[in-house]
Amino acid sequence: MSETMSVGLTEEQREILLKGLRFVRSAVALEVYDSTPETDAQRSSKLKEIRQLAEYLEGVRPAGTTARV
Repeated sequence: MSETMSVGLTEEQREILLKGLRFVRSAVALEVYDSTPETDAQRSSKLKEIRQLAEYLEGVRPAGTTARV
């Protein structure tokens, strides 16, 4: 994930994406495969990328909202 892109999301769109990422994370974590050091590393890498994206989306305020002070 080296390139970045800005996308304006509503709160509902952001929640849909986060829900989808939870589904994808579960699918990757529960995938049945022959365990080797290489496939384990690939799974870990995928899960890390999914976690980072979810953390980013959780920390981003939807477009058009302001901070409450």
